[in-house]
Amino acid sequence: MPIITLTTDWSKNDFYLGAVKGAIYNNCIDVTVVDITHQIKPFNIYQAAFILKNSYKFYPKGTVHIIGVKTEIFAEQQYLAAEFEGQYFLGTDNGIFSLLFKDDDPVKIIALKDFKQSSFPVLDVYSKVACKLIKGDTFDSLGSKLKDITRRVPLRATIDESVITGSVVYIDSFQNAITNVSYDLFNRIGNKRSFKIYVQSNHYVISKINKSYQETTIGEILAIFNSLNLLEIAINGGNAAELLNLDTNSSIRIKFQ
Repeated sequence: MPIITLTTDWSKNDFYLGAVKGAIYNNCIDVTVVDITHQIKPFNIYQAAFILKNSYKFYPKGTVHIIGVKTEIFAEQQYLAAEFEGQYFLGTDNGIFSLLFKDDDPVKIIALKDFKQSSFPVLDVYSKVACKLIKGDTFDSLGSKLKDITRRVPLRATIDESVITGSVVYIDSFQNAITNVSYDLFNRIGNKRSFKIYVQSNHYVISKINKSYQETTIGEILAIFNSLNLLEIAINGGNAAELLNLDTNSSIRIKFQ
């Protein structure tokens, strides 16, 4: 059965979710609607991109992903559709597509045609386009190719001699702080040298990488490379982000000896 996913910054208690799901089923009944998340911080396209980028690859080809974050258009912005690796993405030209895909990814992006400006585009635009794709409309028939899109600069770790300076890019439901320092970058710069990880300036220092959360005692701060191969700061049995006063954009510094 075809799949349509929803990623939004709504509350599950709002009527928006019920209205959109009703509209989808009214237009294409033989479909499964999957809630990826409705807990994106309001208007936070970086958080939305992080979650969707690390989720969509597990869905089958033909899946349509609706992005309901910062959806209203203004000035020269447009409603967009993207096709990548056999899947479809619907969202507003607010920079999120530049965060979802790399510059060299073979992604096709079009501006959707025949839709007027709406205060609720997920309902009035994206739910309808999603059903068109599910019903067999070709991607190219939905709009015209774009020369360029709105771009945002993704948060990347920086390197200065034997120091990596990274940032927290996501706080998960366990209050673990996920950074933008990858396993490959850590090994390439570290080259098997000893190191210290400084969290919140010099307040907290970590000098080893855990293979599991349970390697440390309950309540102890730790560092681990998670399933995304990104460095994560956590506390065994505790809430790292809350206790260490970490949030997205908080700095993490790794100094190699």
